[in-house]
Amino acid sequence: MTSLNTLNNIKKKKIRVGRGIGSGKGKTSGRGVKGQKSRSGVAIKSFEGGQMPLYRRLPKRGFNPINKNDLAVINLGDLQKLIDNKKISADVKINIDTFKKSKLFRKSINKFKVLSNGEIKSKIEIEADYSSKSAIEKINKAGGQITFKKQS
Repeated sequence: MTSLNTLNNIKKKKIRVGRGIGSGKGKTSGRGVKGQKSRSGVAIKSFEGGQMPLYRRLPKRGFNPINKNDLAVINLGDLQKLIDNKKISADVKINIDTFKKSKLFRKSINKFKVLSNGEIKSKIEIEADYSSKSAIEKINKAGGQITFKKQS
């Protein structure tokens, strides 16, 4: 059984604003006189009636460091694919500049790490910032060599 309130709400007519003085919502259509809120198409975003807005009540989190280290990660399997596809050469020393020149790393990247996922068959000489122990073993096993840059 429905309550009396829901029946009243169903039959309630929509108030048609701006339809003359007799309606009670004529002339200014209930918007008051002049000012920003009386105009159409104006919404005051994030204004909460003078109360401290939500975005100012919540704490700020984190920060953006000025000298951020952008670290790229490359797997040995990917490195082998690049050598097979002749994107990089196996007989020259591979370092971060090699990757940047062949547009494999963004300009903002300033360090990279070698990981051991996949297999390496080529004898390579690589200069990296970091590497996993298993990656070092795989490179040495293939007859290659890995050196590390001095960390400043």
